[in-house]
Amino acid sequence: MPRSPRPHTPASPAAAPPTFRSGAVARLAGMPVSTLRIWEQRYRAVAPTTAPTGHRQYSAQDVDRVVLLRQLTGHGHAIGALAALGMEQLRELSRTHAAAAPTASEPPLPAALRIVVVGQAMARRLERPAVVQRWRQAPVVVAVRDSLAQAAQPTAQQGGPSADLLLWHAPTLHADALAELQAAQAAWGARHLAVAYRFAGAAARDAFVNGGASVVREPADDAALVAWLGSLALNVVPGEVDAAAERPQHTDPWSLQALELGLGGGTVPASRFDDATLTEFASLSSDVACECPSHVADLLMQIASFERYSASCASRNPEDVELHTSLQRVASAARILFETALQRVAAAEGLPLR
Repeated sequence: MPRSPRPHTPASPAAAPPTFRSGAVARLAGMPVSTLRIWEQRYRAVAPTTAPTGHRQYSAQDVDRVVLLRQLTGHGHAIGALAALGMEQLRELSRTHAAAAPTASEPPLPAALRIVVVGQAMARRLERPAVVQRWRQAPVVVAVRDSLAQAAQPTAQQGGPSADLLLWHAPTLHADALAELQAAQAAWGARHLAVAYRFAGAAARDAFVNGGASVVREPADDAALVAWLGSLALNVVPGEVDAAAERPQHTDPWSLQALELGLGGGTVPASRFDDATLTEFASLSSDVACECPSHVADLLMQIASFERYSASCASRNPEDVELHTSLQRVASAARILFETALQRVAAAEGLPLR
């Protein structure tokens, strides 16, 4: 019996080519979003389109170009010299590097640093992409322990030391913990000791330095953390990091004004940004891999609203005017600091802020 004819199915339109947001492109290339923005805006190295929502959209070809540029800058080429080159020129340059065999005079890469980490928070921090990407030779975490007592338990060591570095993350640092740290060092045969603390007195710091440890207040910045650990891999003489390195490298007049307000002096300046500007900025920053720009903008709007609320309470409640005036000044000081922070975030991420 003849089969009935199959119903005609109209051809579907061609699928739209895939596009990628800034955060995805940066992750694929192994680079910060802020660097991608600089390459785009300052050097015109890549030209994404802009969606109706205001988000940048990168094509697959754009991603290939960014990845290739990232590889070549890793070989020592300046982005300014690469930005104007076409893809075929970039590929030829990449092939040249691939074909060039290392000469006998080139120093070998240092062996990966083998680390025993005491403290789960520090272990997780070492796994951050922003930390991993900054190493020429990523360290090997051979063990993670919750406490020095656990780290001091005997280990099955065969053929020499099991670790190059014992890294202890100490929220609070006391001199009487030095013996435990040294016991943990002996258990692992670690050649170097490193202590990252949050709070400590001078006597405790001196005790650990004299005991052979490199001691530093926990770096808030990932780049500073990698720089410190990298210096230990180069066998830098143990000792506390220069305190000047922990201080900001500039004095911000806005921060000084905020401090003066917090102490009860000075004149409250007008807001640098209104709510409409902050709302627009928060929506623009939504395509950044890190959402700090949006969070800072939202916090700033809340602080500014509380500042205005405190001022209104001061005018409506004469009996509590002193209290609400004080709260307003504290809110004003916080607002000034967050306005400065927002400007820095915008500059770092290449986001417009009017």
